[in-house]
Amino acid sequence: MILNYYKLREQPFGATPDSRFLFASETHREALASLLYGVGAGRGFVALIAMPGMGKTTLLFESMRQLRGSTKTVFLFQTISSPHEFLVALLADLGVEDTSGGLIALQAKLNDILVEQARQGERLVVVIDEAQNLDDSVLEFARMLSNFETEQQKLVQIILSGQPQLAAKLASPQLMQLRQRISMIAYLRPLSEEETGLYVAHRLRVAGYKSDKPMFTSAAIKVIAQQSKGIPRNINNICFNALSLGCALKRNMIDAGVIKEVMGDLDLDPAKFLEPASGNKGRRFFSNLAPALKRSFGGWVPILGFAGAVLFVTGWILIDAIR
Repeated sequence: MILNYYKLREQPFGATPDSRFLFASETHREALASLLYGVGAGRGFVALIAMPGMGKTTLLFESMRQLRGSTKTVFLFQTISSPHEFLVALLADLGVEDTSGGLIALQAKLNDILVEQARQGERLVVVIDEAQNLDDSVLEFARMLSNFETEQQKLVQIILSGQPQLAAKLASPQLMQLRQRISMIAYLRPLSEEETGLYVAHRLRVAGYKSDKPMFTSAAIKVIAQQSKGIPRNINNICFNALSLGCALKRNMIDAGVIKEVMGDLDLDPAKFLEPASGNKGRRFFSNLAPALKRSFGGWVPILGFAGAVLFVTGWILIDAIR
């Protein structure tokens, strides 16, 4: 219904990391260029670090798309708790069906694959997402993978992607050797107000919006930029809800008032739920609640029976506590 109302082919503010919607902000362009250059130059290790919701995974998918053809790429994102699990996951993604055996046997299988790929002129790029969640032993094992090399080149290129905690890990003394091997580190920074407007327009355009008039007013974009703090995932959530509300209100253009109403609906301040019901607000709450309960339970008698049962059980609990 929303897509038809706004004449869109698809949802412009979806939750999946679709590289078609990647917005080339200055920070995203620089980060993508760093990743591609680091891999292309055979540096062994490069890193991508950003706060949650900044589009790391989308950027990684785009880098993998651009590397397609000259490289074999493996994307690891699942929870890995040991070097053995890491190697099993890596080999499974490379198409190895038999991943039984110890660490040394699995390393031998990986070495055979890498040597064969090198003969065919193909390199392996391993992308590790959410790397801040990995144990130090797994990160150290990843470092050892860079030892797979010939005299001319590294046989494995590794991209470590993660949140700021990853930077703290890499700076620790325990991972000094790994840090020394990371030759390039790319960062993603929040979008400015201007970039936020361009980001929203870009996603709408990719989704099929063709009108010459902007769907979001400049005042609405200003509120979105402030409330989202320039984080793409937050922008998506706000705009998704704004389109839903705008459609319900039959608004062809989303203004600041709609955005502010959306922000009120998205507010998760605990105090909001702990306020005692009082005055008109309390009466309105119960007047809305009663018909809903009546519909759900099929009449007043079941409701009163349910309430009585709750009071009975509560009384026994209190008596038992006093004893």
